[in-house]
Amino acid sequence: MYPVISKIMLLRSFGIFMGLILVLSAMPATAQSTYCNPMDIDYKYNFEQLNENISYRSGADPVIINHKGEYFLFVTISGGYWHSKDMINWKYLTANRWPFEDMCAPAAVSVRDTLFLFQSTFESRPILYSVAPEKGIWEFYNRWTPRLPKDIGPWDPALFHDSDTDKWYMYWGSSNVYPIFGSELDYSKRLAFKGQYQSMFWLNQYEHGWERFGPNHSDPFKPFTEGAWMTKHKGKYYLQYGAPGTEYNVYANGTYVSDQPLGPFTYAPYNPVSYKPGGFATGAGHGNTFQDNFGNYWNTGTSWIGLNWAMERRIVRYAAGFDKDGQMFANTRFGDFPHKMPTKTWTGKGDELFTGWMLLSYKKPATASSTLDTMAAQKITDENPRTFWAAKQNKPGETLTIDLQTEQEVKAIQVNYTDYKSDIFDNKPEKVYTQFKIWTSKNGKKWDLASDLTKEPKRDRPCAYIELATPVRARYVRYEHVYVASPTLAISELRIFGNGFGKAPQTPATFTAIRQKDTRNADLKWEKVPGAVGYNVLWGIAPDKLYQTYQFWNDEPDTFELRALNVGVPYYFAIEAFNENGVSAASKVVAVQ
Repeated sequence: MYPVISKIMLLRSFGIFMGLILVLSAMPATAQSTYCNPMDIDYKYNFEQLNENISYRSGADPVIINHKGEYFLFVTISGGYWHSKDMINWKYLTANRWPFEDMCAPAAVSVRDTLFLFQSTFESRPILYSVAPEKGIWEFYNRWTPRLPKDIGPWDPALFHDSDTDKWYMYWGSSNVYPIFGSELDYSKRLAFKGQYQSMFWLNQYEHGWERFGPNHSDPFKPFTEGAWMTKHKGKYYLQYGAPGTEYNVYANGTYVSDQPLGPFTYAPYNPVSYKPGGFATGAGHGNTFQDNFGNYWNTGTSWIGLNWAMERRIVRYAAGFDKDGQMFANTRFGDFPHKMPTKTWTGKGDELFTGWMLLSYKKPATASSTLDTMAAQKITDENPRTFWAAKQNKPGETLTIDLQTEQEVKAIQVNYTDYKSDIFDNKPEKVYTQFKIWTSKNGKKWDLASDLTKEPKRDRPCAYIELATPVRARYVRYEHVYVASPTLAISELRIFGNGFGKAPQTPATFTAIRQKDTRNADLKWEKVPGAVGYNVLWGIAPDKLYQTYQFWNDEPDTFELRALNVGVPYYFAIEAFNENGVSAASKVVAVQ
């Protein structure tokens, strides 16, 4: 016999069941735990090129502030800012008070319960403050009037509060004529200048190879310094700066170090600190350094697109820190592949955050439902953000299909859109959003739905990163279009990440690095490895400090002139190979005196 179940018990059980259903239905499709550069935020269209009728989404000069355990992201000319509790999900906010001309290269600092915000300016402008930035509520702190020559600024400012001394400082500079400047601020006079401003340092491209202008530091034009930021670590003051130009793959962050907040400063021989000249998201300059809730350091930066306009850019962030000798570093190895968002303090230089999910889509065959002019589907797998596919019409149902050529385990997808002949200059959320579906197949005939953005709240995702809830074995991956606001559907890259079922490549058998007579340069040469997709050249100022990375593809030449070295500094080099299945061991370290 079955026991008698009362109506009350049934009702209670039904209520619990329905409550569980409601909770599950309210949960996101996947509890994402990884991220991928460029950052997946709703980059904004802006008015900068309205007179030129050039429309594009962009973000640059980022500042991320940890304020009372939550994160706030400020970006050039975005009409507002972003708020996050986990550094994965970012919500865009507009403020009750905001500069009329918007915020360019903003400065921000959290001091006790207050978040301060200041724009680049040559004029009299207010400092804003908020005790509730998550609500978009800001007030005017003062009417800040710079006592500076008109062409000095403060442009690209940084605010710094020394918690040990309770003193305030400002650093700034954006020029290929002037240095980085600094000055103490008088808190009793609402952060007015205290005394005279001072020169901190100039660029020196004659001794610092990485400060030379142009792609791969190849242009003799005088370089630019900008993006000051101050970090205090174990009693040392690290004054960060960006160089040599935001529109190049070698845009990077460097640092000078001092025992005092206004110097004298000493050039760090290990510069640049954050450098990513190879791969998809190139450029890492002009950002800030901050700590998360676990004490881990991060370094943010600006990555270059430069298709519609030279200043078309995206935001990147990298695990960073200070080693046992006080050397500042940022980890850009596989910097635009998926990484884990940490849930504790990491060790070493943050390599443990790399998921090991490899790029499966590089140069793989791609087909499209339609093609506009010469913008062929094959361009979505070349890892170049300045080439793209475009459909004949922006309509639901247009597709892109990538053949991985063998069955692989797919774990994540990144869709990077291109603003081709766009006509949008506003950011109305009811108009500007992104929707698509991702399908996978083992045989190209039976398709399974892997992700569906129509089931999620509408938002714009120019660099949409989708971590699959469960890895999928597939040979084919298909993008099915639903909606973008632009009149043309255009995609620069459909990037697929996961792991193959074969072997990782062997370590290159030979690798040489020879310093030129101009010791800012070194000639690199390696032996290509069968089955490799690409290589990482690793280097630094000691065998155990190979913090720099330059990524190359296997179909590129096996020689390269590296022009990023500092005069008078010995270097050490190694190389590793990678493919869809994994990464080789690093080669023997080569010393270059």
